[in-house]
Amino acid sequence: MVSEYELRLAHLLRVQGLGRRRIRHLIELDPSLSSIYQFSISDLQAIFRLTPMKAQRVFHGLRSPKLLNSVKQDLKTTTIISLNHPRYPSSLKMIPDPPLLLYIKGSSEFLEHEPKLSVVGTRAHSGEARRKVHSLLRPVIERDWLIVSGMAKGIDSFSHQAALTYKGKTIGVLGFGFHHIYPKENIQLMKTLEREHLLISEYPPNAPPKPWHFPERNRIISGLSFGTLVVEAKERSGTFITAEQALEQGREVFVVPGSILLPQTKGCHTLIQEGAQLVHSAEDLIEARNSYENWSLTP
Repeated sequence: MVSEYELRLAHLLRVQGLGRRRIRHLIELDPSLSSIYQFSISDLQAIFRLTPMKAQRVFHGLRSPKLLNSVKQDLKTTTIISLNHPRYPSSLKMIPDPPLLLYIKGSSEFLEHEPKLSVVGTRAHSGEARRKVHSLLRPVIERDWLIVSGMAKGIDSFSHQAALTYKGKTIGVLGFGFHHIYPKENIQLMKTLEREHLLISEYPPNAPPKPWHFPERNRIISGLSFGTLVVEAKERSGTFITAEQALEQGREVFVVPGSILLPQTKGCHTLIQEGAQLVHSAEDLIEARNSYENWSLTP
């Protein structure tokens, strides 16, 4: 059963011209999110510092029956979890810009499962990439670690598939809504995760993949886990940026080294130079997790 607050939040996130920053400001002013529906155009201008044109757009969006009906229809088939929901992951709450709302499909209890390990890497992977992923992940999956990744081609897909192969658990974090599939070759993988594991997205079901969605999605991938494993990364790539976000979030970053002749490992070596932890084997990950738990329990 969706609460009035969650319905309002889902609606406001779709009103063109508002966005997360302004909605956060509104939550501070009015935790129930009810007052905005009585605001005039001049109120919207003053409170959110909008131009007259943008304020008018927001005003009409708030009163659009078509938009509100679209939200209600989506919530009949999709579960949502807001930031103040008991099942919202505590680790994700701690990042600088946590999603205000998560759309989920599948086993929601996976959100509470620990430990979680995020796995990222380039789409244009080397010939060794699949073997690297399976070698590092099989031992931790068999220890009941949950694997988080982004459903992209390459390393992401290998990571989800490793969880399936070794009878583990996995979460796919999407950069688009559930009515879309990207890349198309992952249609069966996505269906399997929806049916037997968990898919999550901060985007409403009808949101198509957009270039800026994927960097935004990456903060969720790293934010869900105690650490992020970088299998392969080119310099200044999306994977590289995800690793830097994980460091900014205070999470562990583990990096697999590789040949100095491969472009897929240049980003990895840079991260190691900057202080990320080099890993040779799954045992390195297990030892790091034990140290992390001991540090977390220290008064």
